[in-house]
Amino acid sequence: MAFDSKRRFIAGAVCPRCSEMDKIVVYEKEGKDYRECVRCGFVDEMRFQQQVRELETRVNKTEEEKKSEVQVLQFPPLKSGDK
Repeated sequence: MAFDSKRRFIAGAVCPRCSEMDKIVVYEKEGKDYRECVRCGFVDEMRFQQQVRELETRVNKTEEEKKSEVQVLQFPPLKSGDK
């Protein structure tokens, strides 16, 4: 979980019920994270969504993406007397 069982105030957080600032504490209880307003008693379980995003590497690019990054330069052929 993101928090431990020790209650911690969150600076600048506003309570959704009483709209008071700096009255929200967060803590972990039985494997779940909670936020609670110490003024009005509002309690809410916090659910964090894991955002898994694969890092872009040369291995996971499509063939079209690989070809679009390749630049082909063509030079005119040298004449027999040129070096």
